[in-house]
Amino acid sequence: MTAAAFALVATSAGAQQAAPVNANSTTTAGAPRADSTKARPSTALGAVTVTATRRATDVQAVPTPVSVLDSAMLRERQPNTAADLLRELPGVDVIGTGTNQARPSIRGQRGQRILLLQDGMRLNNARRQQDFGEIPGIVDVATIQRVEVVRGPASVLYGTDAIGGVMNIITKVPSFAKNAPTTAGSIGYRYGSAGELTRGEASLSARAGNFVVLATGAKRDAGSYEAPAGSYGNVTFKDPATLSNAGVNDKNASVYLGWRYKTGTGAFVRAETYDARNAGFGYIDPALLGGDQTRIQITYPTQSFTKWSTGFSTGLVSGAKIFDKADVTAYRQVNGRDLAQGIFAPFGAPYPATAGIDIQTRNHTDLTTSGFRAEATKLFSRNIIVYGIDYFHDNASGRDSSQTTMFGFGPPKPKSKNSPSLPTATLSSTGVFVQNDLRLHDRLSLIVGGRWQRVASDALPTAGLTTIPPGDVQSTTVFATNALFKVTSQLNLVASVGRGFRAPNLVERYFNGPTPEGSAYQSATPDLMPERSINVDLGAKFRGERIAAEAFVYRNDIRDAVRISATGSKISNLPEYRNVNVGKLRANGWEATGTALFARGVTVSANYSTVKSKNLLDASIPIGDSFSSKLVGTLGWRATGGRGWAEYVVRRNGEQKDIVAGSSPVGNTLPAFVVHSVRGGAHLFTVRGVRQDLDVQVNNLANTLYAETANAGFFRPEPGRNVVVALRTSF
Repeated sequence: MTAAAFALVATSAGAQQAAPVNANSTTTAGAPRADSTKARPSTALGAVTVTATRRATDVQAVPTPVSVLDSAMLRERQPNTAADLLRELPGVDVIGTGTNQARPSIRGQRGQRILLLQDGMRLNNARRQQDFGEIPGIVDVATIQRVEVVRGPASVLYGTDAIGGVMNIITKVPSFAKNAPTTAGSIGYRYGSAGELTRGEASLSARAGNFVVLATGAKRDAGSYEAPAGSYGNVTFKDPATLSNAGVNDKNASVYLGWRYKTGTGAFVRAETYDARNAGFGYIDPALLGGDQTRIQITYPTQSFTKWSTGFSTGLVSGAKIFDKADVTAYRQVNGRDLAQGIFAPFGAPYPATAGIDIQTRNHTDLTTSGFRAEATKLFSRNIIVYGIDYFHDNASGRDSSQTTMFGFGPPKPKSKNSPSLPTATLSSTGVFVQNDLRLHDRLSLIVGGRWQRVASDALPTAGLTTIPPGDVQSTTVFATNALFKVTSQLNLVASVGRGFRAPNLVERYFNGPTPEGSAYQSATPDLMPERSINVDLGAKFRGERIAAEAFVYRNDIRDAVRISATGSKISNLPEYRNVNVGKLRANGWEATGTALFARGVTVSANYSTVKSKNLLDASIPIGDSFSSKLVGTLGWRATGGRGWAEYVVRRNGEQKDIVAGSSPVGNTLPAFVVHSVRGGAHLFTVRGVRQDLDVQVNNLANTLYAETANAGFFRPEPGRNVVVALRTSF
């Protein structure tokens, strides 16, 4: 590697995560989109990732499976959140419905087993249930430069929770280039017929000398939407059905200030907020589903998220003994939310429909996270070493209330409870890591690394609780080895093996009380052991001038998996359950993707993936909460000069048989479904440097009734045929 080449690598090492500059970006935040549109064909075949190796690296040269979604794709597809883009990626699924509740699932793992990052800083919430990770929706899609998804464990670089994969949301940074506009901005408006969604957004960036600033803001309102008439398994709707509580009223705002010296040394500070009202998971009227008539309504009346982050990055330091480049990032975020759950279980015939048990629970949580990451890069003759330390501290407090009322036997007599189910608690983590990118030969390279991490949890004195569980301290060591062999200049063979881990969160350790639905009692388990995984990937990557393809086969075994288990005892006349390390889970499958560029701007791409998850210790409890197979095909066209574009997309999810019998009104097999979409856009005109663009998409073109696999248990179907129109003015 030449000195000039290393200077580029070192300057961009962790650039999107920690540095104040976006060394890889060719698009200035708020700038006209023509340049990025013209660049799309080469981007499709030559994407760059920083998440997988902590250095800006061509995806073709990364010995792990990575998907990269660029800013042009975000603008064109107009997703509600970054998670909505995952539906068409191999090996990736979406959990949750509604406008802002979508979360990622990677290779059959979900919730706390997926690490969600923003610019390399963790967003995971230690106060969430195991199956519910933080929502990507707290990051405004208008601020996103690109999204990188690493499929498979990445605990060496990122620590706990990166056991199934990583989703890194990388935000925009204004350009420091002298030929970049001194000011740029945009105003956008979007309308979606599903839920009568409206969204307005604006951004403004400026450059003065060595300083840049970027301010963005957005406001969105959406309501419940309609699922189409039709049949899906045992569910049949004669008429369109409303998915209630599926909307949100939310707004985002952020301000970024960056400075960079001519040597590449720089710093930044960023402030951002997210505020949401009336968000929900959605529910269908039980009368339309047959069978169990219990109504479960889960909503977030309020959620607020505030984050401050700052960072410092050195330029290339010549003559330094221990590093050639260093980055330090610190952040503090406050996440507050209210959770409301309403359950009504009717007694059924011969009692009237209004007779039953009504359970209303409320929870308010405040979680404050402080953290930092310091890392350095050092170049030797044939290897590049990245090493560092990271730390975070979660402090969670909250309050709970519940009211149970029986209707149908005289005057209602509500019973209330206000004692907290979770004590005020903290979880802190300190990790030390090192990774070596070693060039053994012109054709063979290895990336080897390891991490030691210490995780401590502690329950604090809490009003309303007389017994406080003891704290716990655990340490974990993980490793990863990745190999890439260059068969030809166009074909690489890759292999990787590594360990991932996940420390149990505060809910799994310290929750002690009746479950929200009131049917069981969950006891605290403060001494839970971390989950550990061993993952193996074998694959090949090919890239020619106009064709790119890759294929991977993988297996991920998770030991000491945390599972809820009945103890056989009763507390307050309720069956007792406790989280225990008894699970041994295995997920395996394969993924293949291909893209071909043809003359006159025509692009054809397809991907196919399978996921098979098993509970090796108890086969009677299946865990197929993701698709079993997925096939996606795309036919696209782009006009010369960026004047317009169009795409047709078809996605088929195969049937899923690996579900708990009787758990879904759809039946014991979730049927396959096929969804068609069309989308396109045009550059309307440019007058005196002000550009107008229009994007239109029609989703679920065939108006098919279906639910994503993970949302079929309570049957939360997707919208029927719907239209999204977006107009953007930029300068």
